[in-house]
Amino acid sequence: MARTATIERNTKETQIKLTLNLDGTGKCTVKNPVGFFEHMLNSFCKHGMFDLDGELKGDLEVDQHHLIEDTGIALGTVFAKALGDCAGIFRSGCFTYPMDESLLQAAVDFGGRPYCVCNAQLTGIPLVSVNADGKQASFQTDCFEDFWQGFVNGARCNLHLDTIRGRSDHHKMEGLFKAAARAIRAAVEIDPRRNGEIPSTKGCI
Repeated sequence: MARTATIERNTKETQIKLTLNLDGTGKCTVKNPVGFFEHMLNSFCKHGMFDLDGELKGDLEVDQHHLIEDTGIALGTVFAKALGDCAGIFRSGCFTYPMDESLLQAAVDFGGRPYCVCNAQLTGIPLVSVNADGKQASFQTDCFEDFWQGFVNGARCNLHLDTIRGRSDHHKMEGLFKAAARAIRAAVEIDPRRNGEIPSTKGCI
């Protein structure tokens, strides 16, 4: 049975549509107006082997916070929808990812209780880039934690993100997205020994 789901989140600030395939090939085809954020979602899909399609729109004339946080909420919610009652999955996962001078770790549990600990150790200084039209753009690094907090709330999971060491904010964020992808991939994969049972002594998540 295909583990796929679609969600639309429309507010006065953002319009987000996402379709997720948990058992994909790592393809991300999301129309994303924020360059570095697009890079992060591409990396997340590639390393998690998730297929993600859709479009992100938001009030970027205000700042990036609404769009990035709401995308986290929507992505977490579509994960929860695709997982359903979580029957048969491993449920938890952990991964340590090295990225040049940085070493990052993510641990996740899809146990139904949302809690996010984000120890990314970012400077808070925006990353500056140039758009295709030559105009200066940036990524608000303070939105990184907002994205993952939104994801946790939507997915109803427990997620710990830690920078063990590192210098570059780019490397820290990208490495944490990749570590999270690998940890989540491990958690949501089907455990062949579980025979479709819900992975909880309670009998439900």
